[in-house]
Amino acid sequence: MTVPGSYDELRRAIQERLDSMAPGQKRIAEQILTDPEGTAFRSVAETAAKAGVHQSSVVRFANLFGLSGYPALTALCQQQLTREAQLISRFGRAEKLSQSEDLLAATVEHEEQNIRRTLSRITPADWERTLELLGDSDHVHVMGLRKCLSVAELMAYLLRLVRPGVHLVSPVTGALVDDLRDLQPGDTFVAISINRYTAETVRAFEEAKKRGLHTIALTDSSASPLARIAEVTHLVECEGPAILRSVTAFIALAQALTTGVAVRNGKRSRSELLQDERLLGDFGVYSG
Repeated sequence: MTVPGSYDELRRAIQERLDSMAPGQKRIAEQILTDPEGTAFRSVAETAAKAGVHQSSVVRFANLFGLSGYPALTALCQQQLTREAQLISRFGRAEKLSQSEDLLAATVEHEEQNIRRTLSRITPADWERTLELLGDSDHVHVMGLRKCLSVAELMAYLLRLVRPGVHLVSPVTGALVDDLRDLQPGDTFVAISINRYTAETVRAFEEAKKRGLHTIALTDSSASPLARIAEVTHLVECEGPAILRSVTAFIALAQALTTGVAVRNGKRSRSELLQDERLLGDFGVYSG
């Protein structure tokens, strides 16, 4: 057994075993996956209390992954926080605590933090792999429902501008089965969902994985059912100043990825854009 040397390795190891864990182990796993920041500074007693288990169960959980004990587990979470802080500083993020009660100012503050934190989490390897899959696969299928529908529609629209073979999987038209029938091994399936995760999105993603497609998840937590089976996962911050969750960082990521695909594909993307402009003119899509 390979002992995790980073939080990402620990996260993947937990996700691989999650389905076979006992209820108490699953509750411990959820603490680590959904709140690594809190876990980094909680005592073993505090983590045990939150998970509703005995302290010895938390220690055995760490041992299950080859770690010497609970301090070794929290050390990986602390390393993750340090890495994120270093990445965030590269993006020029300055931590600010807003004291304003003005909703507009609070919204700006939250959305800025959401975008910066989301983009700062992306490793160069994950970024390049995502662009490779989105740019080189014969077909790309994009799916998101309810609040994530607008993100999926935008991402599919933007990708169509810079490459052919992009499909929006949209069961709102009653054609989910028809869309899934067209999935082919080697294609790429992008699923977008946040807690509470839509069942149809999860089922479609599982079907895509089963049929040999590459899988990319845009989601809000390592505990997401999408993250557990995705080839590449991008964790997106979606907290807002009010009761409604934000999709602004999802939109920013979708636009960044599409721009990355366009730059990576070069002449191929320019050809698609020129053809699109010609068709827009021929059909008089825009006024004037």
